[in-house]
Amino acid sequence: MSSKSYFILLIFILTLYGVDLCKAQSNHILWYNQPAQYFEESVALGNGKMGASVFGGVLSDKIFLNDATLWSGGPVDPNMNPEAYKNIPAIREALNNEDYKLADQLNKKVQGRFSESYAPLGTIFLEFKHEGEPQNYYRELDISQAISKVSYQVNGIKFSREYFVSYPDQMMVIKLVSSEKGALNFGVRFESLLRNSVSVADHVLKAEGYTPIHAEPSYMGNVPDPVRFDENKGTRFATLVKIKSRDGKLTSDDQSVNLSGATEAVVFVSIATSFNGFDKDPVTEGLNAGLLAANQLKSASAKSFDKLRKSHLADFQKYFSRVSLNLGKTDAPDLPTDDRLKRYAEGKEDKNLEVLYFQYGRYLLISSSRTPGVPANLQGIWNPYIRPPWSCNYTTNINAEENYWLAENTNLSEMHQPLLSFIKNIATTGKVTAKTFYGVDGWAACHNSDIWAMSNPVGNFGSLDANCACWNMGGAWLSTHLWEHYQFTHDQKFLKNEAYELMKGAALFCLEWLVEDKKGELITSPSTSPENKYITPEGYEGATLYGGTADLAMIRQCFLQTIQASEVLDKDADFRNQLERALLKLHPYQIGKKGNLQEWYYDWADQEPQHRHQSHLFGLFPGDHITPLLTPELANA
Repeated sequence: MSSKSYFILLIFILTLYGVDLCKAQSNHILWYNQPAQYFEESVALGNGKMGASVFGGVLSDKIFLNDATLWSGGPVDPNMNPEAYKNIPAIREALNNEDYKLADQLNKKVQGRFSESYAPLGTIFLEFKHEGEPQNYYRELDISQAISKVSYQVNGIKFSREYFVSYPDQMMVIKLVSSEKGALNFGVRFESLLRNSVSVADHVLKAEGYTPIHAEPSYMGNVPDPVRFDENKGTRFATLVKIKSRDGKLTSDDQSVNLSGATEAVVFVSIATSFNGFDKDPVTEGLNAGLLAANQLKSASAKSFDKLRKSHLADFQKYFSRVSLNLGKTDAPDLPTDDRLKRYAEGKEDKNLEVLYFQYGRYLLISSSRTPGVPANLQGIWNPYIRPPWSCNYTTNINAEENYWLAENTNLSEMHQPLLSFIKNIATTGKVTAKTFYGVDGWAACHNSDIWAMSNPVGNFGSLDANCACWNMGGAWLSTHLWEHYQFTHDQKFLKNEAYELMKGAALFCLEWLVEDKKGELITSPSTSPENKYITPEGYEGATLYGGTADLAMIRQCFLQTIQASEVLDKDADFRNQLERALLKLHPYQIGKKGNLQEWYYDWADQEPQHRHQSHLFGLFPGDHITPLLTPELANA
């Protein structure tokens, strides 16, 4: 046989057995040729409760740890401003008189406290003893496996690490291997921005601590005493770290555990908190964080790495592998992910990067949303800051809901459950908010919330402008997720026993909150459009008005879906008729002189025409009552 024939046969055999001769641009792997320097460059791992941000350093590998249930504060008192509703008539009178400046000022009286903040649990450091410069560095995150890897060579010795966070075993697992016997030398230590103490017993590192009683939002800037601790309050946490190896020598001091002369090792990281529910004091009614972490560690460390990895993959892939996306052949070169992004920003084709982006959203939801009653927050579950951006809270004027837009329609219905169960919590405090802040029945949720299901309008009792504090349509918006879950599952038991009363309560709030305008049409008053401002013809730049389009869009969607739910369950015919009559009287959408869908009751200009919030388009998406087929003029606008 000729050499050419041998070559052709070799190609055929390699292809037959799945060997890729020309490495394709990946649609499921993020990879880099250097360690992360900043939090934003780290790779995110999580099991829906425990989060880990892995930097992959050579001499020192830091890993930020988070727990979805670790927040500042404690159960909220929703009755914090019991007579706030008494200001509503004066605000409405100012609006009737077209005195928008006065309305803005008065609206500040309808504010409560700020939300609490998601807290950073701490950082573990894997510190290595290497002599020589590293070569052939490689770092990856395979989102189809939820596994990260790091590899490099020092003086011809290859070192590799593999990281994952297991849901079945509630454990972070890290495997470390050297290609030369006895060449693995490293130690583990822990640091935290929270009040904590570290100890070591039987070569197991133990860190215990607690969160602040309050962390002031970062956007408030430099304020006195922004982070306040009280040793008798705050959620408790425990972290345990254990090294397991077949060879080498384990040693420890009072702050670290060390392994020397090893070839292979597995590091177990177990964390737990005392959080026991939105309405339970985490100290007096909390769980035993230390015992939980210890039980998790005992169970997981008794298993082999291969068994832990296998159960992790089986659990993760049953969700991730439900959906695939193929956009066709790509000619994009195989580059590190950061270089791919730069290339794509230049307008160059990379279909697999688009697939990766789509699947990365699903990956993050699986990794951050598997804790009942605790939805993914603004940053999922990954946060290194004690005063994180926007408190890393639940911003319910879009962000909390936006995290879940992909839940049902990308076949991750189970990951929707933390938000759906959280709605029940916030409706509980929201009944008090509806009464004390707005003087009506039903339940309300406002601009921000937190793990304690805070439902009041924020602003710290008058310190923020109305555009970013005085908004009360969170309940109407959140209720649409309950109906969407039913639409995808047709779970009538869920609709009857869990969803319907919550939907009805949100609709009842809206129904009683509506008032008639001068034309006899139903509007909201006062009203704001999330975080945006208008400019009146006289030049006043304000936030408080009446009949904001976004309010009415959300109310339409809430009413339409509650009516449908009532029909499916064949109940509440009288209430259904009230909603149907109110729908007919709602102030209609308006098309402005520029052909645009108006955001404001009048055809006013925006203070910021390219504002990041486009809340008045809610009826188009995520709502569905504006469509090119049924309402072409509104769709065009």
